[in-house]
Amino acid sequence: MESNINSLEMMSKEELLDFAKKMINGGVSLSFNGKRTAQVIERKVMPRIVKIDKELSFNVNTVDGKNIIIDGENLQAMVTLYKYKGQIDLIITDPPYNTGKDFRYNDKWDTDPNDPDLGEVVTLEDGSRHTKWMKFMLPRIQMMKSMLKPNGVLAICIDEREFFHLGMLLNEVFGEENRIGIINWQKSYSPKNDSTHLSSATEYVIVYSKNKDNATTKLLDRTEEMNSKYKNPDNDPEGLWTSGDPAARTKTDKDRYAIQSPFNGALHYPGTGSWRNTKKNMKEYLEAWGSKYIEMDIKDGRPKALVIKGASIPHISEEQNIDNNPVVNFVGDLDEEILKAEKKAIRIRDSKVIPLLHFLKSGYGRPRLKRYLNQVKKGKVALTFWADEDYDELFQMGCQSWVHEDSGHSQTGINELDYILGKGHDFQTVKPLKLIEKIIQLWCPANGIVLDPFAGSGTTGHAVLELNDITDAKRTFILIEKGEEEDKYAQTLTRERIKRAITGERVNADGNVVKLEDEINSGFAYWILDKQVDATAILEMKREELIDVIITSHWEDDKRKATSVIERINNDYKYLVGKNILNEGFFIIWNGKDSVGELNQSTYMELLAEAKKEGVNTPFHVYARYQVYQTSKVKFYQIPDKVLMHLGLNENSDRYNNEED
Repeated sequence: MESNINSLEMMSKEELLDFAKKMINGGVSLSFNGKRTAQVIERKVMPRIVKIDKELSFNVNTVDGKNIIIDGENLQAMVTLYKYKGQIDLIITDPPYNTGKDFRYNDKWDTDPNDPDLGEVVTLEDGSRHTKWMKFMLPRIQMMKSMLKPNGVLAICIDEREFFHLGMLLNEVFGEENRIGIINWQKSYSPKNDSTHLSSATEYVIVYSKNKDNATTKLLDRTEEMNSKYKNPDNDPEGLWTSGDPAARTKTDKDRYAIQSPFNGALHYPGTGSWRNTKKNMKEYLEAWGSKYIEMDIKDGRPKALVIKGASIPHISEEQNIDNNPVVNFVGDLDEEILKAEKKAIRIRDSKVIPLLHFLKSGYGRPRLKRYLNQVKKGKVALTFWADEDYDELFQMGCQSWVHEDSGHSQTGINELDYILGKGHDFQTVKPLKLIEKIIQLWCPANGIVLDPFAGSGTTGHAVLELNDITDAKRTFILIEKGEEEDKYAQTLTRERIKRAITGERVNADGNVVKLEDEINSGFAYWILDKQVDATAILEMKREELIDVIITSHWEDDKRKATSVIERINNDYKYLVGKNILNEGFFIIWNGKDSVGELNQSTYMELLAEAKKEGVNTPFHVYARYQVYQTSKVKFYQIPDKVLMHLGLNENSDRYNNEED
């Protein structure tokens, strides 16, 4: 009780009011020391100047999409990615699990989130380690939400250490109603002697949408095992088929009648469910065996049965429960009409295509319904599906378990990293490609953008590349990583893995890096976050620095992402620096070597000549300090004001993100 009182005493006035309102309204309140500061700290984060490292970038002008690796602190990076705000389709991320080895916290972030120091490792002995973790995660989760499209999805990996705290944070930021589900995936398939109680074999992926009503969960690719169940023993012209249950689980009284077998006259009921097809269709299916069927009241307390015309009916004893024992056989000899029906059915069975409704055990077993491969959905439901592979009815996602055959396991992830980089990378926990690929398939469209703010070894980027290579998808990725204080491995690990994934280079048995896989037609730009952006910093930039900032920050007022992407032009022009997907030219008016110039008639004529030489279209997007010459062919952007605005900074206050979401 005393600790709770102390916690209340440490709350700010705003935190106490928020806490009290939720309690009065009967709600559940998440409370921790410093929560209010963590909620608003993102507004104090300043975007950074971006330097595009040409040496560390790879194939940047040869790819359909524009992949990016960002070397820097992830909260600062997401703020700098202002033009992508509201444009991300899927965020997959694997934050530190707070194991006492993997999470760093800088106490200065409580007041200044722009401090570049990553802080000290938070140990298991630190009594405030959970509070520090939540203060660290809350502003980042808020930023992730703002980066997503209205139908965007966040899939965030976690283990049991912070599972409950993360779930509460996500409920608070996204709303419990927007939780899509919790995936429980098998990280190992053999028990470990590392616990006195339960050996942990699973981890979790918590999935939320910005707006669940707008989100879509797609089908996964069908597996060879699923397709192998389909055969065509009777040369059916419809192609491969398998036997499905003709009864649905739903109980509908009008469809709980008996049907009579054309082979032995037995009565078959749908068990505890109902026939899934209409009575008209069922009659048509039965008559395909060569006999005439009629409806008849057989005094069984059910709707009229479908029976062979003129045939006798087997006796149903009062003791028989036809729900649990849904077959009623004849006792004794069969009558003449049933024997005639049997001969017709055998002839069709042995010489023709088997009808849609058929009977197991060569005709003398329970009825089944053909289910054709070309009629099922071109994929498998991610959550679960009917045992008879009926894909017409889907379950809502609640809590879903994926065994390692479906998602890989953690040792697979390490083996994959060993293969591409060699041993000695010092990564102990690496998500398998199969797990991340499965998430991408479910929640990112084929031309979408995937963001990973905790990129680590680069599994997310690698998964995007692999999926693009084996399908016709054109997804792009943005990876953010800084690494640890001793080893900022964005360059040495994340970047190197993505590069080798593209080149096909791997580490062979002798430890040598050689080409062992096919190349992938892709590439990436490598961004390095530098000093904070303000008006003075922009005006003091060199030409190449300013080009980098404009290319990385530019976005159209209508936020059309495609036209906001600028392809750099490396020819030796004085003003022309890039073009967009519409081939519209981008220019910076530079005054000699030291400062930004003005757009006047003279500079306009020079850029007009460069535009003609390169063949770029109007409107010309012109960045300059001032505009003293106007023409309808120019869309003007004033430096530094427009650059600051594109970075999300108010020109007057230099405050990021003043508007409310």
